[in-house]
Amino acid sequence: MNARNIAASLGYPMIRAGHVPMTHVQVRRKIRPQLPATTKFEPEPAIAEAEYQYMLKVMDDMSVMMERSPTAFERLEEEHLRDFYLVVLNGHYEGRATGETFNAGGKTDILIRENNRNVFIAECKYWHGPQTVTDALDQLLAYLTWRDTKAALVMFNRNKNFTAMVKKMVETATEHPNCKRSPTQETETRFRYVFASKDDPAREIILNVMAVNVPNPVEP
Repeated sequence: MNARNIAASLGYPMIRAGHVPMTHVQVRRKIRPQLPATTKFEPEPAIAEAEYQYMLKVMDDMSVMMERSPTAFERLEEEHLRDFYLVVLNGHYEGRATGETFNAGGKTDILIRENNRNVFIAECKYWHGPQTVTDALDQLLAYLTWRDTKAALVMFNRNKNFTAMVKKMVETATEHPNCKRSPTQETETRFRYVFASKDDPAREIILNVMAVNVPNPVEP
């Protein structure tokens, strides 16, 4: 049975909607599990790597839009910035992305569920120094159950020295006690980690840490 669960979790097939704009959606995507022939075994949902990357790309493109339209986002609080990610993710995944949703140890910022099971969890925080990253990772790991294996942490920066912030963010995440392997840089500001589950060191979690540079409000 364990072998069947592992095999089933390797890929969670989804239906692609063709060339859909990341931040302006016209066609919505559907997450469709491929069920086995027998009704005695139901695999745990685990999104395929390509679909996980697609979700991150949707968020990346929303981040770029924030950075390129400073006046539209300069006075927004953390939860309001998060809502923009929810809007675009819901456009691609038919309303399955929710915010402030209870899961395990608290309410996570972004949660995508399929068949009442989690396939993606993300947390959004403003950067206030290295401890912010440590606290946010602790919080995110507390939200993840044993079955949750794909996650992301978004760090919003309002400081002037964004390059230094990204460097310190990566160093701090790498030093976290649950970090199992050094990060792989996937974009200029997004880094892929493998973390251990909070309650089960043998359980691995794929966790992307991404930085977004948002402007400070301009005083009149």
